[in-house]
Amino acid sequence: MALATPLRHLLAAQPAAPEPTGTTATLTTQRAFPPHNHRRRLRARFAASPASPGPTRAKLGAAGLELLRSFANVDCAYELTAEELRAKVSLVDALVVRSATRVSREVFEAARGRLRVVGRAGVGIDNVDLQAATEAGCLVVNAPTANTVAAAEHAVALLAAMARNVAQADASLKAGKWQRSKFVGVSLVGKTLAIMGFGKVGSEVARRAKGLGMDVIAHDPYAPVDRARAIGVDLVSFDEAISTADFISLHMPLTPSTTKLFDDETFAKMTKGVRIINVARGGVVDEEALLRALDNGTVAQAALDVFFEEPPPKDSKLVHHENVTVTPHLGASTTEAQEGVAIEIAEAVIGALKGDLAATAVNAPMVLAEVLSELSPYIVLAEKLGRLAVQLVAGGSGIKGVKVVYSSARDPDDLDTRILRAMVTKGIVEPISSAFVNIVNADYVAKQRGLRIIEERVLLDGSPEVPISSIQVQLANVESKFAGALSDEGDIRVEGKVKDGTPHLTLVGPFSVDVSLEGNLILCRQVDQPGIIGKVGSILGKMNLNVNFMSVGRIAPGKQAIMAIGIDEEPDKEALKLIGETPSVQEFVFLKL
Repeated sequence: MALATPLRHLLAAQPAAPEPTGTTATLTTQRAFPPHNHRRRLRARFAASPASPGPTRAKLGAAGLELLRSFANVDCAYELTAEELRAKVSLVDALVVRSATRVSREVFEAARGRLRVVGRAGVGIDNVDLQAATEAGCLVVNAPTANTVAAAEHAVALLAAMARNVAQADASLKAGKWQRSKFVGVSLVGKTLAIMGFGKVGSEVARRAKGLGMDVIAHDPYAPVDRARAIGVDLVSFDEAISTADFISLHMPLTPSTTKLFDDETFAKMTKGVRIINVARGGVVDEEALLRALDNGTVAQAALDVFFEEPPPKDSKLVHHENVTVTPHLGASTTEAQEGVAIEIAEAVIGALKGDLAATAVNAPMVLAEVLSELSPYIVLAEKLGRLAVQLVAGGSGIKGVKVVYSSARDPDDLDTRILRAMVTKGIVEPISSAFVNIVNADYVAKQRGLRIIEERVLLDGSPEVPISSIQVQLANVESKFAGALSDEGDIRVEGKVKDGTPHLTLVGPFSVDVSLEGNLILCRQVDQPGIIGKVGSILGKMNLNVNFMSVGRIAPGKQAIMAIGIDEEPDKEALKLIGETPSVQEFVFLKL
């Protein structure tokens, strides 16, 4: 689509008084994207420098802003309070935030269903209420790769600076003192570094620590053993890691299970004189417990880039402790990382608003980009089969049981069907409700409506190069408005395949057909005899309805048959009436795709 309008305005709002939540930028565009045709506004929300004195906030990089501006109109506002954010969020389709902004349940409720995407410009998403986002059908995406190297480099910088007392010696010398003997440090060579959380940043820290001659171990219950071994790292238990390390570097997310994980009990298990680096999340450390461990000598030194409260109180004993080196959340603060994060999150948000499946989604199935690309036509097929099946249900029939059958030559472990299940749910629920269903909230919506979805996989012989041979959707214990769609078992049954990248309907009830799932569809059940196809085709032609595809499936010659007709336009009542009056046509149904 062509860009309808250029950037209209950039607004810098007044700085907030209480409850500062960061900086925002709103973007508006005239372009229409599904599922809405209204004018779409994208609110990109950042943490930037305030307009008056106060804590400095990070801005979104210029390259990211340019990308957003190429897609929509940008309107930046500074230091909105939580109340101001709630007042504005219902006017926008997307929200981009830094770590200082809390996107709470109240924000999603205030959006009134308009908000479709929240983009977190960075890795951590503990400032976003994921459950509320999921319930609202709002996709949350982050930028997990662009600042990886910067965060790892900062961890190593703090590691070295702490070991050699760089910050303390610098302050001493600038105070006019020359205290060489006071700031004797420790060597890194031959020391054991325990990395707690062996994800992208943790593994990069490990590579650099190995280069410094350190022995590296790691704890991460989800990390692949072979990936750790490839860079010379042994994965060990939590207790072994903290009890044998000379240095401990934290790289774990903040979750209910990791909140204040490093408490008095944990510190008591450590080797006396251990040194700790935290560039992850302040909340994983019980700061009062750390202070006690520093005072009693269990922890010799700590280097902290993150805190439970940011910025920390000015009188914080932990910040002012002589054996603590601190920086103001600078892990991602390099010019290169800031630009990279800005570009990564801008691309993710724009893609999500266009309807693309985001590989960086954090409240939706995490699927690799290459897998998304491979499954793309099957995603369309799954939704259309769900949409077809629900339109075949007679009014008043409550849908409770759904079975989705995937036929594939691939091993079940090599076939991720979560997205396909979500799209079947979308196809079934949206035509009969006001709900907006997407990959984010599909399972939640199904549960709320008492919809039980069972998946079954049929393993086929043959080459696994094609991910899926066919998808079949079955609706059990319902009445059908088109009896021909009922299988021998009495359930509504439709099946489809992807042919040359295009979804095709290949089975209706017991009848084999082959019709492209484009435009709209008419199904006719008739006695298999000459002339029926011509009569129906003639009616459509007289009504100026273009037929794009036609297929006939029959049980046996002269017996029951189904005619599947693909048409570009929606027929009027007169055309449908004439089809129904055609001799030998026993029933028909018009289906919107």
